[in-house]
Amino acid sequence: EVQLVESGGGLVQTGGSLRLSCAASGFTFSPYAIGWFRQAPGKEREGPLCISDSRGDTYYLDSVRGRFRLTSENANKMVYLQMNSLKPEDTAVYYCAAAHGSLRTSIGTYNDWGQGTQVTVSS
Repeated sequence: EVQLVESGGGLVQTGGSLRLSCAASGFTFSPYAIGWFRQAPGKEREGPLCISDSRGDTYYLDSVRGRFRLTSENANKMVYLQMNSLKPEDTAVYYCAAAHGSLRTSIGTYNDWGQGTQVTVSS
């Protein structure tokens, strides 16, 4: 059973930074992709914002490229999302999710989800 656990959310001022972590376990397939998504109050879930796959490839949505950066430890199946220059519109619950294959950009291909971590950016 695939399990994903996010951590690292919190309250930060505009322009600040946060690093989110996603601990993944239970994978029996390869390659796999870990994607980051977010959902703001009253809005649909957005993403993937960025993706890290087991081959070492990454993908970034244009709206976060240059501000968000992924790093990963494949041996430990840890994925880190460094978020810089945060804006109030980045306020949301952030989720990591897993998909079979590499760099899956369709939300429908992600079947396993973490519980989410809240990120709040104050103005």
